[in-house]
Parts: sequence; C-alpha cells; structure tokens
Amino acid sequence: MVEGSSEVGSSGVVAQRMHWVRILVGGFLAEAILIAIAIPVGVKWGQHPLLYIAPAGSLVLCFLFAWWVGRGVESRFVVHGLLVGVVATLIYLALTRARPEPMAYVIAHGLKLLGGAGGGWFAGRRKLRSF
Repeated sequence: MVEGSSEVGSSGVVAQRMHWVRILVGGFLAEAILIAIAIPVGVKWGQHPLLYIAPAGSLVLCFLFAWWVGRGVESRFVVHGLLVGVVATLIYLALTRARPEPMAYVIAHGLKLLGGAGGGWFAGRRKLRSF
C-alpha cells in the first residue's frame, strides 16, 4: 500500500492513512531553517533579537511547511499540520535536552503548533475549494 493511500476496511469505511514521511520532513525543514536563521543572528547580535525571531519564525515556518504537507494529502489537513509543529518542537527539545528556556521560546513552541494547524487548515480549505 502506498503511503497516504485510502484503504477500505471490512466495514466498508474508507480510512485515510497519515503521511508520516511528509510530516517528518516538513517538521524537520521548518526547525532546520529556523535554526539556520537563528544561529547567525545570535552570533552577530546576541540573544535579545532571538526572543523576537524565534516566535515569529516558528509560526511562519511551521505554517508554510504544514501548508506544503497539506497540499499532498486528501484528508485530516489540520492534524497533519499540527503534527508538523509537534515534530519541529520535539526536534528543538531533543537538541536542547529540554532544558529551561526563556518564555519567548516556550511561546514559540505553542506558535509552532498554531502555525502548523493553520497551515494544514489553509491547505485543506484551498484543496476543497478547488473541487
């Protein structure tokens, strides 16, 4: 069975599979790009600008990559997008070993989830409107 394809169960109900590879790639790329932006900014200007860049970048990048993921799925758009934000958050927490962090970073994690869900919703809305 191809990833993300439909399957008809014994009850005749069509079950849509989750696109885990797309979710993992989307979450990874969102977090990798955010880190690639944050490291040079932090080196050049210090921690203070990161308190603004991290939340905004988290929201925007997770939205964009959740939208990308959502364009390749047929259902559960918001769930797929939300999981992009979860993956991005888990990658960051693994890299920092879940140490205490500034409140702006905690807010950024919430914005990753919000951005991911929003990107999935937007992809679903556009896809359903095109039918």
